[in-house]
Amino acid sequence: MSAPPRHIVIAGAGQAGGRAAEALRARGFAGAITMLGDEPHPPYERPQLSKDMLAAADKPVAYIKQASAWNDLDVKLETSAPVTDCDAGRRTVATADGRVFAFDRLLVATGTRPRRLAQLESCGLEVQYLRNVEDALRFRQSIQGKARIVIVGGGVIGLEAACAAAKHGCQVTVIESEQRLLARAFPAVVSDLVAAKHRSHDVTFRLGATVSGTTPNGLRLSDGTEIAADLVLVGIGVEPVATVAERLGLPAAGGIAVDSCGRTAAPEVFCAGDAALQWSRCHGRAIRVETWANAQNQAIAVAANMIGEPRDYNDPPWFWTDQYDLNIQVAGDMLDSDHILRGDVASGKFSVIAMRGSDIVGALSVNSAKEMAMLRRVIAAARRPARSDLESPAYDLRAALK
Repeated sequence: MSAPPRHIVIAGAGQAGGRAAEALRARGFAGAITMLGDEPHPPYERPQLSKDMLAAADKPVAYIKQASAWNDLDVKLETSAPVTDCDAGRRTVATADGRVFAFDRLLVATGTRPRRLAQLESCGLEVQYLRNVEDALRFRQSIQGKARIVIVGGGVIGLEAACAAAKHGCQVTVIESEQRLLARAFPAVVSDLVAAKHRSHDVTFRLGATVSGTTPNGLRLSDGTEIAADLVLVGIGVEPVATVAERLGLPAAGGIAVDSCGRTAAPEVFCAGDAALQWSRCHGRAIRVETWANAQNQAIAVAANMIGEPRDYNDPPWFWTDQYDLNIQVAGDMLDSDHILRGDVASGKFSVIAMRGSDIVGALSVNSAKEMAMLRRVIAAARRPARSDLESPAYDLRAALK
């Protein structure tokens, strides 16, 4: 790496950008830090948008720090300043209002944006997406008075929104193109449990169907079904914001490729958070990790690398979701693997361990936070306890770490 940086620019003022700025100061970096964000808010963590903020009508936004605190940390925070251009040769970035910022090193933490559903563009229905504070406030207000809510997408975000709407007495229908919920991350036994829990709160599912068009009162599905809707919330995944990468000549359709230190192929340019395409040992391939833990921990590790403190980042992916009284946590990769069940599904408290050969590549827990804490450590340490031990609920997972 070249000489120590004097000015670091962070393109993106979300969780990854904010945690990186904190980490730079915590590690003694005394140079200039400029953080550029497209939203009018200081950095905040996104899980609250589909969780805490929808649970209560008056829940305020929880910011990582108020704007004044970033000033106290000597971080120049520019909000409502999306980065629209980047010159690798001159090492400058430009914002939408025409300002130009020079950097010695650049951290791209621009995150993702929701995938749009073309069939609902410019239709007469009220269509919403859930990605920022304004989206969450709009949806929260809407479910106070909307009777018929249709949610397109049976993933984590869509189902958390369904929980909130059902608790507010809305008539909720979830449309999912797969034959079961959460098929991209959960084993079938947990998908079925989540579906049953939602149905007990009067949520209706249309599985194996997609939106083909609209009617005067709602949606038309690929199976010919018509569903009345006062509001449609679309949650069909996200895509990386690629503006900076494209200006740098970096491929970014599937994410911005980084090494274990967060370096991109462009000199002095790093990337962290949802937009980073990083190697996952659990998956056996490079993936984008769209989780709270990754946005925080990868950003902290990359910040160290930016100031010449080598630190590999290879944490197994981990996330959680609350579905009514079910706390579900997932670590690593649950797909294309053999599953070991620990505990009793009927009790509502159990774990599922995913194995490929003798390797533990993933784990899922339902209302078993303590067991998940141990499983995360076992996965991170790449330990290989005997399958017969793992199959016994009496086996103490701490033994695998000795």
